[in-house]
Amino acid sequence: MISTRPLCEALIQVNPEVTALFAEEYRVLRPRAPMPPIEVRFRRFTSLNTTIRLRDGHIRVSLSDLLEGASEPVLRAIAHILLAKLYRKPIDATQALRYRRFTTSETVVRQSERIRQTRGRKKILTAQGQHYDLDEVFESLNRQFFHGLMGRPLLTWSEVTARRLLGHYDAAHNTIMVSRVFDRRETPRYAIEYLMYHEMLHLRHPVRHRNGRRCVHSRAFQDEEKLFPDLERAKAYLKTL
Repeated sequence: MISTRPLCEALIQVNPEVTALFAEEYRVLRPRAPMPPIEVRFRRFTSLNTTIRLRDGHIRVSLSDLLEGASEPVLRAIAHILLAKLYRKPIDATQALRYRRFTTSETVVRQSERIRQTRGRKKILTAQGQHYDLDEVFESLNRQFFHGLMGRPLLTWSEVTARRLLGHYDAAHNTIMVSRVFDRRETPRYAIEYLMYHEMLHLRHPVRHRNGRRCVHSRAFQDEEKLFPDLERAKAYLKTL
């Protein structure tokens, strides 16, 4: 993920070589503008994050330490993308493709998942809600659709009553989170079953990377999702939230 918002993490080091590379890309994007002081640091992020900000005439860049071993073309692509976003310039398609291919490579994906597991923190609350037990919902669907053979991940209700992120499967922590907005007496059983079934399909069909692109809902995923008997009714209910 590339972001223009700063993140607070433990400082690793200042890198003069990559700073010089950013200066070169700045000159390409803004050939007649004065060169501002640029500082590039590697930080111990919990994922493959990059951030950039302009404060008091200084450009400060933070790169995940996962990028320390990246090749110069990849680092140059990152510099181009971040600076183009910062100054609202068009992003070169070749540079964007180079960065996307790097981040979706098997090696980098594995490294990112491992870092999330070791550095990231997942807040697990409880699967037992006031009106629904996520463990019971999971096992009921497991028997109905997967012959009871799917290993149960960690199941938890969300900490807050979220209406945007209704459910999520976190592969790094093998956890399915369901928004507390569903833990109500008036929530129809088919709605929470559909949401859980959808996240179980993410467990069954992991994210694939193909030609530099991330495939979240594969054809096999979509075909199995259509097997849910109350699919349309459940989707309609989710829209009301």
